Amino acid sequence: MANIIGIKFRPRGKVAYGDAGEIPLQVNDYVVVETDHGPDVAKVVTLTASPRTRKQLVRILGKAEMEDLEKARRNLEQEALSRCKEMVAQLGLEMKPLAARYNSNDEHLTVFFSAEDRVDFRDLLWKLSRSLETRVQLRQVGARDEAKLLGSIGRCGYPLCCQNFLSGFAPVSIKMAKEQNLALNPVKISGICGRLLCCLSYESKEYAAIKKQMPKPKQEISTPWGKATVVSTNPIKETVTVQLKNEVTKELPLDQLTHPQEK
Repeated sequence: MANIIGIKFRPRGKVAYGDAGEIPLQVNDYVVVETDHGPDVAKVVTLTASPRTRKQLVRILGKAEMEDLEKARRNLEQEALSRCKEMVAQLGLEMKPLAARYNSNDEHLTVFFSAEDRVDFRDLLWKLSRSLETRVQLRQVGARDEAKLLGSIGRCGYPLCCQNFLSGFAPVSIKMAKEQNLALNPVKISGICGRLLCCLSYESKEYAAIKKQMPKPKQEISTPWGKATVVSTNPIKETVTVQLKNEVTKELPLDQLTHPQEK
């Protein structure tokens, strides 16, 4: 006996019908369906169908697994992004679509984009919603979020922190680079987003704390070999390079310095 069910490929799309055979299904389950362009995933919307629907039945291959759902969502998002880019070009809008993301039940789509200025995207929003048969939201993002969405490899040779594990963006300042004695070269302390590297903030507090314990360059201090003048400091090694009165230079651990005296 046939087990005719109704399915939808899109939340607002038309209902199609197929024979589920002996596959145990309930409403809101997902199934893998054979289509002209290959296997696709559809949502079960009804377990009953009228006899006239039996003439045009799609072939149901089985119940969808998690990997089928993830693949289907990626395909939907890629299709939505491609369609958005086409419409942006047709409308001549000064914006760059970056990524498309469906919500958990695939009923709401958010398209992220970057732009130099504010963009009137009302026509795009209306056309895209009709084309994709779903509710669409367009969200403009900044340079850091753009890098997070697109992903890449950082200066360190690893995937970008924002894409890999950061849940948010901490404030980063040029003062952090100065505290770590980094060359203030924008090329060297900036990420692919053009903003200061997020990793500058990771050890900022530790650098600030250790530098408070260290004497300043040209400061006179006491050492086991007598008075000396600070030449440089190394917060990572927690050492201080000093020049003794006899002009001998030594690198000493911080705990060997006694009674720092400010000029």
